[in-house]
Amino acid sequence: MQFELSFLDYAIIVGYFLIVFAIGFYFARKERTSTEYFLAGRHVGWFAVGASLFASNISTEHFIGLSGTGYASGLAVGNFEWSASICLLILGWVFVPFYLKSGVFTMPEFLERRYSSTSRWYLSTVSIIAYVMTKISVHLFAAGILLKQVMGWDMYTSSILLVVATGIYTIAGGMSAVIYTELIQTFILLIGAIALTWLGLDKVGGWQELVASVPAGHMEMFKPMSDPEFPWTGVIITPYIVGIWYWCTDQSIVQRVLAAKNIDQAKSGTVFAGFLKILPVFILILPGLIAYALQHKGLLLPGQTIQPNDVYPVLVKALLPVGFRGLIVASLLAALMASLAACFNSASTLMTIDIYQKFVPQAPEKKLVRFGQYSTVALVFISLLWVPIVNKLSSQLFLYLQSVQSYISPPIACVFLVGLLWPKANAKGSAVVLWTGFALGMARFILEIIHKSSPFTNPVLRSLIEMNFMHFAILLFLVSIFLLIVVSLATAPPPAEKVNGLTFKYAGNVGEMQEYQIERPAHRRRNVVASVLLLLMLAVLWLVFS
Repeated sequence: MQFELSFLDYAIIVGYFLIVFAIGFYFARKERTSTEYFLAGRHVGWFAVGASLFASNISTEHFIGLSGTGYASGLAVGNFEWSASICLLILGWVFVPFYLKSGVFTMPEFLERRYSSTSRWYLSTVSIIAYVMTKISVHLFAAGILLKQVMGWDMYTSSILLVVATGIYTIAGGMSAVIYTELIQTFILLIGAIALTWLGLDKVGGWQELVASVPAGHMEMFKPMSDPEFPWTGVIITPYIVGIWYWCTDQSIVQRVLAAKNIDQAKSGTVFAGFLKILPVFILILPGLIAYALQHKGLLLPGQTIQPNDVYPVLVKALLPVGFRGLIVASLLAALMASLAACFNSASTLMTIDIYQKFVPQAPEKKLVRFGQYSTVALVFISLLWVPIVNKLSSQLFLYLQSVQSYISPPIACVFLVGLLWPKANAKGSAVVLWTGFALGMARFILEIIHKSSPFTNPVLRSLIEMNFMHFAILLFLVSIFLLIVVSLATAPPPAEKVNGLTFKYAGNVGEMQEYQIERPAHRRRNVVASVLLLLMLAVLWLVFS
């Protein structure tokens, strides 16, 4: 699958690396406090916030997974992308005011403010482990597949090069370097993906010819309840449960809005990212349908079978002329490095603020920044040690790792969301929900793996294990809400300091606010108009593709 690159292609790739390193070392030259290193000094504007949110989310597994799923199943997986737009609005309008007014650096820190240190330790530990064992490994696994097919690099070469390169500018420049490199990376990955989609549609013969060339169900966003992959009952609910966890409570995402100049800029950034999240359906999933149409017309790989993981690199080789391929490689590198940088920076923030500062509360600013840099070095080193394990992952285990998000996210989403909406939610209820939800989710995960090799015969156990992962996420979310309500009502209510300024009912009970915590009426009106426009666009798109 490897294709030849011209001098121009290599020049584009080298130019991309030079830009990224230049940004990283530019910010490395500045004297920094912990706020500047971990939150870019809270001076980032809405455009950079929105682009950073988008770039840190899109990685190589999106290029592989979305195009491959589009090829095999059609547009239905796009519900996760468009629901993310709504989750971003929830982040901006529901969560952001509380996060910024509380002045926190991390999401575990916010949980401690609202509940207790037990909840903080849980989220810190789970997040750091998840970054290494699922997020970083998934990014490297997908990158290994794609770069081997596109560039001919083996898993070790691609993983080591990208981990080290990303680690260098992340360590050197901190959050400012991460955000502003992600701003550049957003444009690079969008230009590359749009170019491939445009050329693909042209070769198919246009939109109408594409629609006529793929199975009818491929163009529909909602499939029957019996569909094994994307039942409509799961698609209309689960993406919001997972999305609230990922977009509204995960450190690697929320850290970007915490870096905004003020609440208005943070909200505008989430709305802008919401508009950007409309695009993956058309520039990452649609190429899968284009590949399907071209293959069945005999215009792609006649007489050969295309595996879903091969769809994107096959399209790149078949459609892009020499000179454009470097742009695609740069866009793939941009997607991967943006996501890796988000993991490195956010995990180091958690290790510094939620662990080191807990044990050394009087640590001076320079020591916090230095520990954050050392933490990133440690994460880079651990990631390099993890490469041999990633190399042994099968595509099946890769899918298992992806499904873990649906098993760990419901209890976390529950304690954050219910904690804001219901003042009576207390620390004991939060602890019970987090640990019980974790146990139930991991039990499902482990039993599912066992069941694949040695099927269970008990009908009740089989039904729980074979239940679609989206339906299981809904069930776990409902169980979590039930437990939080029951335990909270059965125990003492939280003290005033745990609800004042941290719940909607007592949102006004805050002290004197800093400049970045104040909303301005004119900017708020603009955000309302933009949010309504985004919702109308999504409604029209869902109607068109329903």
